Amino acid sequence: MTAPMSLRARHAAASVFERMPPREARPLAEPPPGSGLKPVMGDPGLPVLGHSLTVMGDPLAVTRRGFERFGPVSWANIIGITIVSVYGPDGIETVLANRDKAFSSEIGWNEFIGPFFERGVMLMDFEEHLHHRRILQHAFKRERLVTYLRMMNPVIERGIAQWRTGPGFELYPATKQLTLDIATEVFMGERLGPEADAVNRAFVNLVLGGNTPVRADVPGGRWHRGLQSRKMMEDYFRGKLPAKRASETDDLFSVLCHAESEDGARFSDQDVINHMIFTMMAAHDTSTITLSMMGYFLAKHPEWQDRVREECLALDKDALDFDDLDALPAMDMVFKETLRMNPPVGMLARATLKDTEINGFYVPEGSIVALGMYASHRMEPFWHDPDRFDPERFSPERREDQRHKYAWAPFGGGVHKCIGLHFGGMEVKALLHQLLLRYELRVPATYEPFIDMATGPYPADGLPIELRPLTGSAARAA
Repeated sequence: MTAPMSLRARHAAASVFERMPPREARPLAEPPPGSGLKPVMGDPGLPVLGHSLTVMGDPLAVTRRGFERFGPVSWANIIGITIVSVYGPDGIETVLANRDKAFSSEIGWNEFIGPFFERGVMLMDFEEHLHHRRILQHAFKRERLVTYLRMMNPVIERGIAQWRTGPGFELYPATKQLTLDIATEVFMGERLGPEADAVNRAFVNLVLGGNTPVRADVPGGRWHRGLQSRKMMEDYFRGKLPAKRASETDDLFSVLCHAESEDGARFSDQDVINHMIFTMMAAHDTSTITLSMMGYFLAKHPEWQDRVREECLALDKDALDFDDLDALPAMDMVFKETLRMNPPVGMLARATLKDTEINGFYVPEGSIVALGMYASHRMEPFWHDPDRFDPERFSPERREDQRHKYAWAPFGGGVHKCIGLHFGGMEVKALLHQLLLRYELRVPATYEPFIDMATGPYPADGLPIELRPLTGSAARAA
């Protein structure tokens, strides 16, 4: 239950830099005279590295110190980019609502993942984004979700039946393989054969590609591996396109090949490829993190595991139907609390298209803006006792998330709100239902996963747990 040496070394190095005296604060830019706006304050950090090591080492601690020192809007140099960080629901709403069209999702994300997820719907702006989203929405209508759930249930059953019981079972990689299998069958209409490991590695490389200070095509580096994986996945989907165009089935690949907007517009071949790469990544990466961390929290808090399992047993079904999703209130509270504590997309990127303001701070044109979703969900000004796992904060009696429209925003907001949020919730709940009917999850009382950052915080130690088969009246073996 230890972190890989490279990650432990990174954290050790980060702790050294964290103890250094802070550098002198500087304004990002002086506000226009008479504007009444405040300058965004920050400091550049170390030469070349900036604050990269400390942010990658312990992002929550770093962001909390930055918030205390500079307030809800600050700047720093991270992975070679000058980044304006925004914390708290007021600032997040300003950027995501984007009422005066001052913020670009395309330019912002291109700084981080553009070469790897080129022309994904998240990396589009304004009318073009709306056009593509309208076509994509055909793939996530209710009737499609019902079909997807029917397709994924047997995949879940096959997958978790093969999980090894006993201590030391690494929940994160096992879940990652299972969600890839689900995405392949539901989104592509087929099972992966010998290429399964290569496809999984490719998606890992795509996600990690932008999370490096060496942002150049250097052999052996993360950026290089990400670019190679992008080409591999383009070739992979392009080879399967003719057959998908020629037939019409229930999988997402086929839906995208045949979907039309109200005015008859359809996706080009390259559009389909771009959206498949992005959607496959988003579907299995974010669901993997969410399900794994739900498993951890339920193992850490067995009273909640028992409560959710009893709820599942009360349905008297081995697998969920679509209408069952609203009949699991305890599971839903655990789901929401996990997304608060560990949002699988920990940061949202934008770029300013003109001089603008956030929370009364002057942000000049051309700034790269990072919305700190992970940090904002875990800060005392915005949530009470934010490091405590407390699903009841989402109960009808409390609903702490309703204090502000953007207090809880793991799926983003505005026109770019995650188009697959209902699919993701459905997948995680369907998987957890079958998991809890078959197994008990346990971890030592002192264990905490070693968290690293990719799209968001994930358990880099694999999240080793003890997986025990349920026996007796509590068991419902699939």
